[in-house]
Amino acid sequence: MKITLIAVGRMRASPERALLDDYLDRFAKTGRGLGLPPVQLVEIDDRRGAGMAGEAALIERALPAGAFLIAMDERGEQPSSPEFAARIAGLRDQGRDLALLIGGADGLLPALRDRADWQISLGRMVWPHMLVRAMLAEQLYRAASILAGQPYHRE
Repeated sequence: MKITLIAVGRMRASPERALLDDYLDRFAKTGRGLGLPPVQLVEIDDRRGAGMAGEAALIERALPAGAFLIAMDERGEQPSSPEFAARIAGLRDQGRDLALLIGGADGLLPALRDRADWQISLGRMVWPHMLVRAMLAEQLYRAASILAGQPYHRE
């Protein structure tokens, strides 16, 4: 299994970047014993300014072939943390790769979003796309903690 987080835009040193790195590191340590590999972060930068279509083309090139696609979208389902953990465990058990997609400020191109196997939302509020990376990384760590039976989820 490979886990790839594909996100539009490049994060610079910031509090959000520190949170992202911290939670990805925690996930790597907790996931190791569970058969969950470290997350590979792929940052997409559309320097031509082609908007969602240009971003979608770059994302398509970065997608691992055959991966289960989870698109972050404000209209998506709102799974609980245990439901998210169960989905990740199921993909791991199937030996399936996972790609998590975070669009830019305008979201994902509808055709790419519709291609996703699962569209999820972190709530009905809209969040800055750079902060969503850290929030999603935290949920990955929380999922690994749930699967490991650690108390973090109950904090």
